[in-house]
Amino acid sequence: QVQLVESGGGLVQAGGSLRVSCSASGSFFSINTMAWYRQAPGKQSELVADINSAGSTNYADSVKGRFTISRDNAKNTVYLRMNSLKPEDTGVYYCYAEVLTNSVGDVAGSYLEVWGQGTLVTVSS
Repeated sequence: QVQLVESGGGLVQAGGSLRVSCSASGSFFSINTMAWYRQAPGKQSELVADINSAGSTNYADSVKGRFTISRDNAKNTVYLRMNSLKPEDTGVYYCYAEVLTNSVGDVAGSYLEVWGQGTLVTVSS
């Protein structure tokens, strides 16, 4: 079983910074894409940023230039550094990982989509 555990959310004033982290644990072969999604109150979930195993990144237009996603493959951990935070960045931030399971005998592993429990980020004006 693979689990994602997030940490680092909290309350911050507009213009401030925060870093959230997400670590994967359990038994698996590798992790492909890792990402951060967020859900603001009353809104649908949206992709904030993602990063593949080679380090290529992708950002939502609303966070480009302010947020930085990174990962430590040795620690199976993804980070999201958030600068110049705005009240509209408020929401629950969810970690996502596409995990390749271990092969079993002659049966190749398969990809699983795993989600964290979410961490609340609140930006006050």
